[in-house]
Amino acid sequence: MGEKISPSVVSSGPRRSSPDSSKEVKPKQQRKSREEKLDQMLGPRSVEPTYAADLPKQKSVLVTYILWLFGGFFGLHHLYLHQDRRAFVWWCTLGGYFGIGWISECYQIPAMVRDANEDPRFVEEFREKLRTHPKPPFSTPRFVMALMVGFLFGQMILLSIPQEVFGGIDWGFIHWLVPFGIALGIWTVGNMGREKGVFWHCLVAAYLAYPIRYFVLDESYWFMAVSSVSGFVFDHFSKEWDTKVPKRQKLMKRASILVPCILAYLALWGCFLYFNGTITDSDGDEVPVHEAIHNFIKSPWWTDLKQTIHDTILFAQHNGWAEVWKQIVDSMDADGEQNAYKVLGVSPTASQAEITSVWRKMSRENHPDKVKEESQRRAAQERFMEIQQAYEILSKIKSKRRARNKKSNEEL
Repeated sequence: MGEKISPSVVSSGPRRSSPDSSKEVKPKQQRKSREEKLDQMLGPRSVEPTYAADLPKQKSVLVTYILWLFGGFFGLHHLYLHQDRRAFVWWCTLGGYFGIGWISECYQIPAMVRDANEDPRFVEEFREKLRTHPKPPFSTPRFVMALMVGFLFGQMILLSIPQEVFGGIDWGFIHWLVPFGIALGIWTVGNMGREKGVFWHCLVAAYLAYPIRYFVLDESYWFMAVSSVSGFVFDHFSKEWDTKVPKRQKLMKRASILVPCILAYLALWGCFLYFNGTITDSDGDEVPVHEAIHNFIKSPWWTDLKQTIHDTILFAQHNGWAEVWKQIVDSMDADGEQNAYKVLGVSPTASQAEITSVWRKMSRENHPDKVKEESQRRAAQERFMEIQQAYEILSKIKSKRRARNKKSNEEL
């Protein structure tokens, strides 16, 4: 009888795998929690103590307060804390608009120093802000400061435009840079501290709102309207947290940014004074500053001054600057010798005997006891004292010179 074959006999050929078996099963990605996102932005929360070597060079609260007290109007304490943008705003506005911001920082300086030092306490507080507010909350003082700085920058551009044709060109077209100045002020304040935002949002908003000036004639009203629109757009569409750890730049790099900004701001003031400023003359008439400067350069006083400077340089080249300084001191009459000669009416070549003779004569003639009227007695006393002081000065100088000449002769 034949043997029964089991159906479980394995085929000698290669086993084919199913088409789905070659595909790798990818693990399902889970959404990151908010804590994981914070760890990604700020780094994981450290359970070990932070060592001083891991932190930047620490800033002092005491030094910051001293700089705030004596240079806060010009932003020196912000420069010390490497907050250059805030320092520039404080410098432009004299302490946050004439000291308002300066006073408000009195109790904020410890927190500002912790921020600059990347203090763990500040980092934890900043974490809590990020956890509570995905976007920086609205701050009335910050928003008002942004409007005021935007108003200031736009106003400076408008004031610097020549009101009259200058150099054969009507410069009125520059007024289209006013929205740029407003947006720049909004953006500058909006990017101070741990908040940031893009520039083009507030720039576009400023230019879209700028035609308001053709419907609202009052300059302050349309300026504030354009600033408000630009500030509102930046606050609601651009503003976000700046989670990057601030890097402390080197002094030269900071100066390469800050100095041109300062020069540009001063240039706006200079253009305003030169093109649109006026000077009132003795007749009460207003003369434009650029005309006054042009006339001053042509004036005899300036011509004589240039000639004097030229002659002084030539004299110094031949005789040395030490001799120039000696003549300058002599012309200043620091010891009162020239005035003493004038009071006594004698020449510089007069001898001591001649000076004494003139002094005795003038003392007798101008003695206060000879004046009978009480109203003239005070003037006579002052004249008498002037004569005595002149004689005393000349006698002392002559005596010193005689002693000096005698010593020189003995040495020879």
